[in-house]
Amino acid sequence: MYGVSSVLGIEGGYRGFYARNTIPLTPKVVNDIHKRGGTILGTSRGGHITSKIVDSIEDRGINQVYIIGGDGTQKGAAVIFEEIRKRGLKVAVVGIPKTIDNDIPVIDKSFGFDTAVEEAQRSINAAHVESESIENGIGVVKLMGRHSGFIAMYATLASRDVDCCLIPESPFYLEGPGGLFEYIEKRLKENGHMVIVIAEGAGQELLSKIMRKMDEADASGNKLLQDVGLWISHRIKVDPTYMIRAIPSNASDNVYCTLLAHSAIHGAMAGYTGFTVGPRITERQNKVVITDRMWARLLSSTNQPSFVDPKLVVAEKERELQSNGANENNQVTMTQTK
Repeated sequence: MYGVSSVLGIEGGYRGFYARNTIPLTPKVVNDIHKRGGTILGTSRGGHITSKIVDSIEDRGINQVYIIGGDGTQKGAAVIFEEIRKRGLKVAVVGIPKTIDNDIPVIDKSFGFDTAVEEAQRSINAAHVESESIENGIGVVKLMGRHSGFIAMYATLASRDVDCCLIPESPFYLEGPGGLFEYIEKRLKENGHMVIVIAEGAGQELLSKIMRKMDEADASGNKLLQDVGLWISHRIKVDPTYMIRAIPSNASDNVYCTLLAHSAIHGAMAGYTGFTVGPRITERQNKVVITDRMWARLLSSTNQPSFVDPKLVVAEKERELQSNGANENNQVTMTQTK
């Protein structure tokens, strides 16, 4: 449509701009990639040396850069855009959201989320079958979600076999009346088995003094999380944390990916730069709202207590109302930055 002569793929994340060769992305090369999981370009953490990246873009004569990834990747794209603008280069920078966590600010849904929830069902089903096979069996399934528990929440709602779902947004305590241990004991007495789904970022405040200091970070600057599943069960029955991100996308994500790609290309070709595509819903990081109806539906599904002080719920509800008054829903984020 636009008469583009060549499309190059950068291998190995940001460091691939200056440390590795490019891959020519022809129609033949990309013809079947939607049927496979993972990424043909590879990925990595860290390696964001802005000056080297922009030097490489300039040296290669690239005039459009499409950066695909999660919230950290999009922040990196913004930095690259600023450096390109500072140098006065005629290069469009476009962000395309892709993370199964569904935690990117502004947009309603990120590519990969639906597929991840669907795959998580298989792990929950396996944990349920295994927990039923032994007396007082507990199946623990740890899912991805550093700061947002969307995968855990939606997988739990879809499964109907989960007795307890723990997410970062909803704090919980272990001992005493209304605590997690009391609820586990109650469910085991009633059913003889139970399934617990845990987002990897849940309960981190309870683990701050165990195994590793909380201020340690990975190569991308993300705080290293304690293994909350291991801590609770001492032996994870099913741990699909990264398995669910390495499978082929489902039909819903395939269609959504196409829409994102078309929006990104049309925006860049129209002269826009410094933007990310996707349906807009909120100005802040997308997180589960524990005072929302969806979380209430989950509590109804699992019959678990909220583990939350009622005063905190009231305060959260007030913050939510204030935030909703300032935001607009169902808009498309494609604004030109000058």
